[in-house]
Amino acid sequence: MGFFDKLKQGLSKTKTSINEKINNVFKNFRKVDEELLEELEEALIMSDVGMETSMKIIQNLRDKIKTEKIEDADLVKQALRDQMEEILSSVDSELKLQTTPSVILVVGVNGVGKTTSIGKIANNLKKDGKKVVIAAADTFRAAAVEQLEVWANRAGCQMVKRNEGTDPASVVFDSIKVTKQENADVLIIDTAGRLHNKKYLMDELIKIKKVVDKELPDASKETLMVLDATTGQNAILQVKAFKEAVDIDGLILTKLDGTSKGGAVLGIVSENNMPIKFIGVGEQIDDMQKFNSTDFVNSII
Repeated sequence: MGFFDKLKQGLSKTKTSINEKINNVFKNFRKVDEELLEELEEALIMSDVGMETSMKIIQNLRDKIKTEKIEDADLVKQALRDQMEEILSSVDSELKLQTTPSVILVVGVNGVGKTTSIGKIANNLKKDGKKVVIAAADTFRAAAVEQLEVWANRAGCQMVKRNEGTDPASVVFDSIKVTKQENADVLIIDTAGRLHNKKYLMDELIKIKKVVDKELPDASKETLMVLDATTGQNAILQVKAFKEAVDIDGLILTKLDGTSKGGAVLGIVSENNMPIKFIGVGEQIDDMQKFNSTDFVNSII
């Protein structure tokens, strides 16, 4: 199965939810008027897109209908698709890995699928011909290192680990040394599951970043936050909270196959002005790919 087919299958719950709500609006369609737009706005809000983003989409749709004098239901639906895609493609979702080595720092609260995401991304990069080293710097959580090692082995990537409770920054230092020795293309760093109000964990992250900046001053660096798509609107708030403490370059969205709340993707991108870099639609190692806004929109509406 190609990834687009997997994406469609993985987003089937979201598609059913959004299409049902939007199709119900068009079923009662008489003419393109303010009532239709208000009903569409309500359908988007009910599809977890979020109030702010739904209002933005409908306002843009309203302007387009007026400018282009759209009177056909199918054209309204296509214009709605266009507005969604415009939001998702307004931020650059390309990974910035221009240097050898490049660094990906992965953050996120426990339970969102951070460990599995790292393994899947490592696998993805390896299939692109890149040599990947993984740093097991989440030394606080019991069994975190062992879990990550399982995924590193599946992806066929080297992992640097130390004993539980070891200073995470020292693990990163050792990992950078191995990355240089192996002439690896990408170093992926796992970090402890951070809640924004746990100051000492944030301090650890700052220490890790200092080590990376000192040892690899010219490397391309990406800080990616892992989000659980099943949390819907809460994911938008989680990003806002994290951004207050950490500079985030992009998002990794997991568990989209298990939720009907995929519409939240639009709100997450729009309200945080932040790209989704990877999207996960299954449990297998190849069920995570780089995010493509056109494919995503075509899969949900």
